[in-house]
Amino acid sequence: MSRRAITMWTLAAVATISVAFAPLAAQSANTALGSVQLSRAVTADGKPLAAGSYTLRLANDAVAPVSGTSAQGSHWVEFVQGNQVKGRELATVVSSADVKTIAKMAPPAAGAAKVQMLKGDEYLRVWINKGGTHYLVHLATAPAK
Repeated sequence: MSRRAITMWTLAAVATISVAFAPLAAQSANTALGSVQLSRAVTADGKPLAAGSYTLRLANDAVAPVSGTSAQGSHWVEFVQGNQVKGRELATVVSSADVKTIAKMAPPAAGAAKVQMLKGDEYLRVWINKGGTHYLVHLATAPAK
């Protein structure tokens, strides 16, 4: 094999690997997922989180997978106002193909989010579709005062 052929083969291999891992790199830690408006106070990771507007982003913290699940099945999501993290919660990560089989309602459009009160008003679900990957965050509602 000539030197030119080896160089061309190497470039092709690198390009193929880059394309294959582009979705993972695009949604690495500290990637902004979108913005949401929480209509009421909730509890995130056992701590109070006030009602208001937040930017959600992926956190750097690793998640230990639960037995029988993959390490990619959940990810910490931070609730940010300004440059300050106000809270965080685990998000369930679901592919577009899997969402079609488990969702009972239409998911948010690509690049959009839904905030929904669930039955019994005990949980607020934040559902974000970022590049075809769905992040579902379930927040316990704070007791009414």
